[in-house]
Amino acid sequence: MPSQRARRTLLRNLFTFVLNAGVFFCIGLALLMDPTSPLPPEWRPTAALRVDQPITPLTQLRLRMTIADPAACRAALAAHQPNVRQLDPAEISEQCHIRNRVGLPDIGAASLGLNETSCATALRLAMWEAHSLQPLAAEILGSQITDIHHVGSYSCRRIRTSQGSSDRWSSHSTADAIDISGFELASGLRLNLIEDWDDDGPESEFLQAAHQEACRWFPLTLGPNYNALHADHFHLQSTGWGLCR
Repeated sequence: MPSQRARRTLLRNLFTFVLNAGVFFCIGLALLMDPTSPLPPEWRPTAALRVDQPITPLTQLRLRMTIADPAACRAALAAHQPNVRQLDPAEISEQCHIRNRVGLPDIGAASLGLNETSCATALRLAMWEAHSLQPLAAEILGSQITDIHHVGSYSCRRIRTSQGSSDRWSSHSTADAIDISGFELASGLRLNLIEDWDDDGPESEFLQAAHQEACRWFPLTLGPNYNALHADHFHLQSTGWGLCR
């Protein structure tokens, strides 16, 4: 059994540890939250998100916070993509609408030609293009992506399944998803999921890596390995529960 003096020493040391830990926690929290903090903005949760900022362990939290604030989402997207079109909300019905609606002629260095989508989908696309697609294309294919092909974002419809139409509404009915079908590169190379997903060459390597990276930026990502309905596209959804298939 420890002596009374030893117990007092242990308690005093424990109190000192807890006190110091509390002080350091408060200092760290102040550095993270204070807008005048000397920390770089990418390390401060409340600093405005910029797509071109370095990735840190706080990036995903900052992205979610930005998407949750319609004005902040639009500001972050416009700062990265000056030609983004800020559109009025489209309220078709309770099930079908785009409430924070934008148009994206381009995304980063790539032509997109997307007439309308939600800001959440657009901002996640911007992060994927800047931090995943372009670096992967340079590393694996030795070229820059110039065009991203898609089959749409907004569609007022129910979920499609292998058994037919579901009773549940699709995330496309609120433009909270986009279906990506392929890419073009500055080298002239064209990639299509339906043709290149299962090849043995660098084209397939790039597409497989692009799918995995999409899972970092979209809460729900489905591709050709999910089912036959997705054989020709990635379904990238800005809502969901962390499914990556």
